[in-house]
Amino acid sequence: MHKSLFVILFCLGLLSGNTAAQTQAEPESELKTLVQWMTGDFSSAAQHLRDTSYFDIHLHIARIWTADTGNYWLYVEQATAATQDKPYRQRVYQVESDGANGFKSIVYTLPDPAACIGAYKNTAIFDNMKPADLILREGCTVYLTRQESGAFGGSTKPNTCESNLRGAKYANSTVTVSAEMLQSWDQGFNEKGEQVWGATTGGYEFIKQ
Repeated sequence: MHKSLFVILFCLGLLSGNTAAQTQAEPESELKTLVQWMTGDFSSAAQHLRDTSYFDIHLHIARIWTADTGNYWLYVEQATAATQDKPYRQRVYQVESDGANGFKSIVYTLPDPAACIGAYKNTAIFDNMKPADLILREGCTVYLTRQESGAFGGSTKPNTCESNLRGAKYANSTVTVSAEMLQSWDQGFNEKGEQVWGATTGGYEFIKQ
């Protein structure tokens, strides 16, 4: 083989290898960005001031089980501003890559939610628990992709997340995550497809504090 041709092929091989490495690394980098944006203290106070049909809600999301290298576990707690010591929603999300399709946030409930109130301020509470203790919410995983705007956006699969709240049969969730805001639109529907709970005109806008 001609020496110059060999050099060209060798360089192309290196470039190809670098491109593959970058492609492999990119989803992990994007995943870390998603987790970073999802983590923190959020409030819908500004939206409540504009439109009182939306409640003033405080949302707290904190990483837990950080020693579980390669996995991202988030504790989620929501409460009204007036009753922060009595959250109405407590969940654990496992955020991970979803192959070439993007990312997914797998939703779990807690075996003893009362014991975890305020755990976003003291994540050591979860030292006495392990992922196997969690209860998977079948069909409630949120699937996310990077949008043209730069934000991550997605939803649950239609009509797969069971709910019995206020006569609902299932719930659908649509989520958008950016560096400054987490938008969440949760809606419950009965077996006739009629909405029975949740905002009707758009999602909650949780501004990162």
